[in-house]
Amino acid sequence: MVFINVYEPFGVNVWFKITRWELLLYSSLITLTGVLIVVISRIVMYYLIQTRPLNTWHFLLWVLAEILLMALFYSLYIKLILHDERFFPDLIKLSIQNTSLLLLLPYSVSWLYFSWKDKNLAIARMVQGQAVNDTSKRMVPFTDEKGVLRFSVKMENLLYLEASDNYVSIYYLNQQNVNRFMLRTTLKNIEEEMSSRDLVRCHRSYMVNCEKVRVIRRGKDGVRLELDLPSAIDIPVTKTYLENVMKAFSHFSQPD
Repeated sequence: MVFINVYEPFGVNVWFKITRWELLLYSSLITLTGVLIVVISRIVMYYLIQTRPLNTWHFLLWVLAEILLMALFYSLYIKLILHDERFFPDLIKLSIQNTSLLLLLPYSVSWLYFSWKDKNLAIARMVQGQAVNDTSKRMVPFTDEKGVLRFSVKMENLLYLEASDNYVSIYYLNQQNVNRFMLRTTLKNIEEEMSSRDLVRCHRSYMVNCEKVRVIRRGKDGVRLELDLPSAIDIPVTKTYLENVMKAFSHFSQPD
């Protein structure tokens, strides 16, 4: 906004006969509209990735949609408020070009920063994983949604995981008692991070340790996994994950 009002780029004071106060008003309106679009867009993105993480192409398409939406609003301002006589599709094309150039620098810097941060986080996870493997090869580390290591448990003591909203409950044995640890993350994140084939997803809300399954039972209520515990604990298996579960137990039963 300062740039527009101080330097008056693109001959804005020549193309449109407006005073400096009008220029300040219109530039403020345009700038705030752009900020509002980005803020609303990123709030929607934040809640969306809690259930379905975005890959690179999804993110690029999202940014493109932001640019197109901003360009549409800018074109409407020019056409309806400043009464530009140019053909509306030409205004949209010009607005897309100017908006893309305007966002190129901050988006590029943000992309480089988060790429650097992501690489450092990956390195930190590798170091943490090596440290865990040095102390015990059977320790299972759990990180929260920010990638911070919050909890580790031996595979032989891990029972199952249960998802609830934005949290995952980790059920494990401690001196023959079933304990629970709450972790702010999603089963999807844990599933992507886990390399062990012993921990398998069997339900939208459950993952189970294959070592602790005593019986696989099919009844009227579907397939269920009975855990090797004094107290009866059954974990449901849905049709979506049934094939993966059977495949995991097939591999699990074969000697290494």
